[in-house]
Amino acid sequence: MTEDNDDPDFEWIDGDGAADSEEAAAALPDGDPPPAPTSPAHGDRAEVEPRGSRSSAGGRAHGRPPPSRRRIRIRRAIALASLVLIAFVAWFAIELFQPFAGAGAGNVTLVIARGASTGQIGDELVAHQVVSSSFFFKLRAELDGDGSKFHSGLYELRRGMSYSAALAALTKPAALVQVKITIPEGFTRRQIAARASADGLSGDYMVASRPSKAFEPQHYGASGSVHTLEGFLFPATYFNYRNGSVTRLVAQQLQAFQENFDQLNFGHASAYGLSRYDVLIIASMIEREAQVPSDRALVSAVIYNRLKAGIPLGIDATLRYVLNDYDLPLTQSQLALDSPYNTRLHRGLPPTPISNPGVASMIAATDPAHVSYLYYVDKPNTCGKLAFATTNAQFQTDVNAYNAARTADGGRAPTKCP
Repeated sequence: MTEDNDDPDFEWIDGDGAADSEEAAAALPDGDPPPAPTSPAHGDRAEVEPRGSRSSAGGRAHGRPPPSRRRIRIRRAIALASLVLIAFVAWFAIELFQPFAGAGAGNVTLVIARGASTGQIGDELVAHQVVSSSFFFKLRAELDGDGSKFHSGLYELRRGMSYSAALAALTKPAALVQVKITIPEGFTRRQIAARASADGLSGDYMVASRPSKAFEPQHYGASGSVHTLEGFLFPATYFNYRNGSVTRLVAQQLQAFQENFDQLNFGHASAYGLSRYDVLIIASMIEREAQVPSDRALVSAVIYNRLKAGIPLGIDATLRYVLNDYDLPLTQSQLALDSPYNTRLHRGLPPTPISNPGVASMIAATDPAHVSYLYYVDKPNTCGKLAFATTNAQFQTDVNAYNAARTADGGRAPTKCP
């Protein structure tokens, strides 16, 4: 049985239908204390706490923390988040502006390509340990307004530079450290080595221009006895840096060689049983013999015709190569030198190229003129033109004309231009 109390939020339930506790208490004699509460019997329903009241244990209502404790937790979370944000901002500012950065150490030479973006430059700087972050470098460049002020070229920087120091160096054309090295067509390794040294490069060019696993002449058909990169050192104008290594120059030359030589058509040479290395040897002789562009394909034809006929080439430039003498007249003893480079005595091609040819001579070596010439000699006082002949008789006539002009010029080579 249930009864409604004055307070509608309270409800008392007695399992035996007994009177409410207040009525039971009123029936007790005056002065006697109310009986102690007893535990309900098994099956009885316990007294239910009024709805809306707080539990005495823990002060929680329906599992929710009191408002004061929730406010404390929120304040603590806000404070922690603020500390994290402050720490991040401080770290970000230090990383971006680097107030404690030093001047760096160790020299680094870096090439900035034409048209490179700020991000690409930043990646290069990180790769060479100049700066620590490409992201922060790019951001500093944008904040400082330097993103469009970079100059292509070679720079000498330092490892561990600050972003501001790196930007200052890369946005000043005066900071460029460049050396222009021009290698003429027909130069030998020895001549290139002297040019590289005179232009301020460091290191031994003769050592740097030896074959390695990265570049082997045998890949082009050279014999295993070839231990030089003569012929592969492409002549051109290169940009290096002051006191830079000759190794870099050699790498540039080999790359340029591959870009030019590997694109040629070797069909004609293959028909003659010649390898690509043989073509390079022929090109090196053409480069030394032909002074006038129109003569290149004709010189090439003479070489091919003599190889086919089994006639010694008789090219004195091959002998001058082994003698390292390009100015003085050859003596009779020199002409009789027993060397595989003496093509007056030995049939076939010399063992290696005798110079480093340019593209025009390479093309002539793969595509000789369709003529029957077997001989040529300098044509006197024609700016280096050659006189070609098919018969030995005509050749001797041309030789006599050359010798007469030489004698008339006091023994000097008759190379004047008309």
